[in-house]
Amino acid sequence: MRRTLAAALAAALLLPLAACANDAASTSHNGAAPAGATVAGGPKVKIMVGGLDKVIYLPAMLTQRLGYFAEAGVNVELMSEPAGVNATTALLAGDVQGAVGFYDHTVDLQAKGKSVESVVQFSQAPGEVEVVSAKQAGAIKSGADFKGRKLGVTSIGSSTDFLTKYLAVKNGVSVSEFSPIAVGAGQTFIAAMQQGSIDAGMTTDPTVANILAKNLGTVLYDMRTPDGSKAALGGLYPSSSLYMNTDWVNANKDTVQKLANAFVKTLGWMNTHTPEEIAAKMPADYAQGGADQYAAAIKATLPMFTTDGVMPADGPKTVLAVLGAFHPDVKGKESTIDLSKTFTTEFVSKAPKG
Repeated sequence: MRRTLAAALAAALLLPLAACANDAASTSHNGAAPAGATVAGGPKVKIMVGGLDKVIYLPAMLTQRLGYFAEAGVNVELMSEPAGVNATTALLAGDVQGAVGFYDHTVDLQAKGKSVESVVQFSQAPGEVEVVSAKQAGAIKSGADFKGRKLGVTSIGSSTDFLTKYLAVKNGVSVSEFSPIAVGAGQTFIAAMQQGSIDAGMTTDPTVANILAKNLGTVLYDMRTPDGSKAALGGLYPSSSLYMNTDWVNANKDTVQKLANAFVKTLGWMNTHTPEEIAAKMPADYAQGGADQYAAAIKATLPMFTTDGVMPADGPKTVLAVLGAFHPDVKGKESTIDLSKTFTTEFVSKAPKG
């Protein structure tokens, strides 16, 4: 009995020490809230991300890992779908309050009578890469060679689908002259390329890095930088963003401001830290090809990100021009779309910088 009581007393004395150690380990070096911390009484927001492990959507998980959501006073639950279009579906269904995906969905949705807006613009370029299978490298030299080909996209109706169709049409190939194949990203995309299910496809890092490391394909169009976006699409193409239903934004401005504060702080942090430092903050299983390869993938994609969450001035016009080239809901109706209603800078302009 004495031994049992002594053991219980020792355990009780050790608990505060263990708690202190855990707090010290989980608190950010800059004093932010511990990663995964919750805020008592803070608003709760569910955000669906079109692939949490994709580098183009890195700010979502990074904000969580840095503890910036809790610091801003909002409780965020991050959820994941393989494609941005699926995140949009969840948003429209009311399953979540926000979606992290491509800004072009807001333009597409307005054409369909839906009011959705980007409230934090993460990027100014798509971050996408058209990769040609090593077996077809000699046959596919540009979008003009898409005719008759099987081209991988994350899903039909996704932004990779949109961009693939634009690159085809821009090079004289109609959307009916090739076959878009939904192959997701990551290992499913790589397997499709290895098995010959697709001749080429559009994907992002870290999938791109894995394909190149294994010599499974070569880069045809690289849109991970502003210059790459201009070369392929004719201008800056704002892509990854936090977008929400306009009615919800107007009814929950204080909560949206908290989200903007958190994301803008993350974008600023990314701008002042190395790819290696960023990679070290992310979940270990995101680095499927190893830490060095993952850091290299982040480095290749970093130029696409904004530093302040602000929509690039001429970006929406480029998106409208791209969708207008092929999209049946947009083509010929460009004059009826009010781009000013597809995004807002109200919240990021008020977010603390630095």
